Amino acid sequence: MKNNYLVAINEGWQTLSLKNPEQIAEFMEVTYLKEEGLFLVPHLNENYIVDCNNKTVKSEKDGSIAGTELTILTLHYLTFFKEKENLAHKWVSLKEIPNGGILFYPAFYADTIKSIIKAFGNNTELFQACAKELGGYSGVFGTTSALFHVFPKIPICVVIWQGDEEIPANATVMFDKSVSRFLHIESIIGVGSYLAKRLIFLARKKT
Repeated sequence: MKNNYLVAINEGWQTLSLKNPEQIAEFMEVTYLKEEGLFLVPHLNENYIVDCNNKTVKSEKDGSIAGTELTILTLHYLTFFKEKENLAHKWVSLKEIPNGGILFYPAFYADTIKSIIKAFGNNTELFQACAKELGGYSGVFGTTSALFHVFPKIPICVVIWQGDEEIPANATVMFDKSVSRFLHIESIIGVGSYLAKRLIFLARKKT
């Protein structure tokens, strides 16, 4: 598995080196600092510095190196696009995303959505507290929901329906309909899973 991650990271840097950096900045709404060879990429509630010369992805806030998962997702975000696209401003579930969303949905539900239900299905106040720490802001769906900008063109909405004695809790993760223009299906699943893990990690710290 580690070797697979290493291959993905190396391929990501290679692909990035072949792209036009000014085009990346314009199309993906990030900042490119030409003299330094750096991209500044907004991610949730902070910025990450993508150093093309040293091949590192670091938090601008404290200089910490991004984890393997976030590094891969960031590189994919900067390199997957084919042309300039706008957000659709329409929410869809993974099942509605082309190129395999419906096939991957059962595993995504079992691994990611059920984990969200377990952590927050009976504690929506905890969910909102954790969401706020990641720059999320309240949405209009379900018992409670929050919208996150995982990357500038990757908004994700997490929705919770709180359970009671008669009805079990439920949840969903929604993506902008345009998401398949900005990430391939594995990375779409990856950003949803990554966000859920970040939220659940914060929940465990608070309880």
